[in-house]
Amino acid sequence: MNIKSLLLGSAAALAAVSGAQAADAIIAAEPEPMEYVRVCDAFGTGYFYIPGTETCLKVGGYVRFEVHYDEDFGGDEWNARTRGYVSFDARSDTELGALQSFIAIRTWAEGDNDFNDLELDEAYIKLGGFKAGYGYNYWDIGLSGETDALGSNRLNMIGYEWVGDAFTVGVFVDELGDNALYADSEVGVEGQVGFALGAAKAQILGGYDFAAEDGAVRGIVTADVGPGTLGIAGVWSSGFNSYYAASEWTVAAEYAFAVSDRFKLTPGFQYFWDTNLDAAGSDDAWRAGVTLDYKIVEGLTSKVSVQYQDDEATDDDEWFGFVRLQRSF
Repeated sequence: MNIKSLLLGSAAALAAVSGAQAADAIIAAEPEPMEYVRVCDAFGTGYFYIPGTETCLKVGGYVRFEVHYDEDFGGDEWNARTRGYVSFDARSDTELGALQSFIAIRTWAEGDNDFNDLELDEAYIKLGGFKAGYGYNYWDIGLSGETDALGSNRLNMIGYEWVGDAFTVGVFVDELGDNALYADSEVGVEGQVGFALGAAKAQILGGYDFAAEDGAVRGIVTADVGPGTLGIAGVWSSGFNSYYAASEWTVAAEYAFAVSDRFKLTPGFQYFWDTNLDAAGSDDAWRAGVTLDYKIVEGLTSKVSVQYQDDEATDDDEWFGFVRLQRSF
């Protein structure tokens, strides 16, 4: 074998080996394109599209610290309370209207006790005007200050609300078992009509408790007057029921005065006729107070509430209120 043949054979062998290695080489796959979070402005500020979907999500919440004072506490007349709250609001457009699911969870620590269990604050589904789930009903809507006591419920409900440009109508069926009146589930129904006329707004609400065979009717009117908002409310209750049991009649009024862009001062007054709905006798009560709201910086607010109440039923008067600091996001 001559040298030329040997060199040609060696070159062929090297080419074959190199070709085999090239065929077996691992080529890295191209990275998938990253989908950045997109802002969703279809439902207001703060929403963004969940990646890979057409559902818009908004995450919110607050951290609140407050100190309460009440002469009727007994022993210690004050206690500190800290609350954490977080909410998730998911919405999307459908052929039947806007589809929404809302979940809010909170926990708190108060006094010497450790209340660290998570509590479901609200959880409901809405499709167009239809709503079903757990949350605050119409009776939780009151005046803006801290003086009035106009009823508040958080319960399971199902119903429908129609919203127009200046007119709203809603009817809901409520489960009333989750309260101090009933150990078992009972049923109630409530309906509200609301309308706006210029700077004035009005709401007329009625609720009937089928187990108690009693109900209540409430009216609220608010109007922009001068540098603030005037609010007047009245409630009539036919008897002790889940919707309103504080008194047979009550009238409340307040004026939310905007001192500046950061500071709001809200004095209020309320009178109760016949506070003994579940017993014989007829006693009255009244309360008066003031609420101060101050915006420290964007997202951080403070609130001070000072209230006084005189109650004939207990033949007692008391001062109560709180100081609050809240960071919302």
